[in-house]
Amino acid sequence: MSESCNHDCSSCSSNCGERTEPQSLIAPVNQYSSVKKVIAVVSGKGGVGKSLVTSLLAVLTRRRGHKTAILDADITGPSIPGVFGVHQKAEGNEMGVFPATTESGIELMSINLLLENENDPVVWRGPVIAGAVKQFWTEVVWGDVDYMFVDMPPGTGDVPLTVFQSLPVDGVIVVTSPQELVSMIVEKAVKMAGMLNVPVLGIVENMAYFECPNCHEKHAIFGESSVDAVAARNGITHVAQLPIAPTLADACDRGLIERVSAPWLEATVDLIERTK
Repeated sequence: MSESCNHDCSSCSSNCGERTEPQSLIAPVNQYSSVKKVIAVVSGKGGVGKSLVTSLLAVLTRRRGHKTAILDADITGPSIPGVFGVHQKAEGNEMGVFPATTESGIELMSINLLLENENDPVVWRGPVIAGAVKQFWTEVVWGDVDYMFVDMPPGTGDVPLTVFQSLPVDGVIVVTSPQELVSMIVEKAVKMAGMLNVPVLGIVENMAYFECPNCHEKHAIFGESSVDAVAARNGITHVAQLPIAPTLADACDRGLIERVSAPWLEATVDLIERTK
C-alpha cells in the first residue's frame, strides 16, 4: 500500500493487498425519507405509453392503501404532472424539496414543478439531466413511501444508466406496443436491465387492441401482438395488455387519471406487491 493511499479504492488503479471490493454506486435517499420499493418503468422508444402505465400503476397501488410516489425521470419530456392535473410549483426549505401531492395522495416530483413556465423546454446535456434525476432521489423529502415508480425516458442512455446505478431499483416494468420494430427495440431495454442485474418483472403492451363498444369484438389495429414471443425469448413470465381506449386518452388530457378504472393492470400490481 502506498504511503499516499487515501483508502478510496474506487479512485485508485493500484492492485495492492489492501484493495477492497468496488464500492456501491447507490446514492442515499434524502435523510428525511424512507422508500421501501423502487420500480422503474422503461421503454425502448418513445410514444408507447410509458407515462400512462407509470401513472396507472401508481393509482392502482395507492387504491390498495399503499403510500405511493412517482419520480418523473423524463426530464426533457415530462408528462406526469399534467396527467394528474398538478400544476403548482414545488417548494422547499433546509430539509430539501417537497414533492407535490395528487388528489388521492400520490407524491410526485418532476422538472415541470421547478420550471418558471411548465412549457419551457429543458435544453441540457445528458450528464446534467442525469444529475437532476439523481437529485430528485437525494434532495426531495419523500417521507415514508411503500412504492416509488420511476417514469424513465425512452432508450438506454445516460438517465436509465444513472437510475439503475444510483437508485436501489427492485424491478423493471417494460412498456411496448404491437409493432414488430418496437418489440425489437424493447429487447434492448430488457438486455440493459439484465446487464445491470435489475430484474424485469413483466411487460405491458399498450394499444394492444381496440374493443368494439357494441359487439365487444377485439381488433388488432396495429397488427397482431408479438409480446408473448418477446417475453418468452427473454424469460419473462408476466405480460399485460392495455387496449386502445378513448377514455384513457381523455383522462390523461384532463388530468383525471386517478378517476380511471384500469383492471388490465391489476395482475401487474399483484406481481409488484410480491416483489421482495
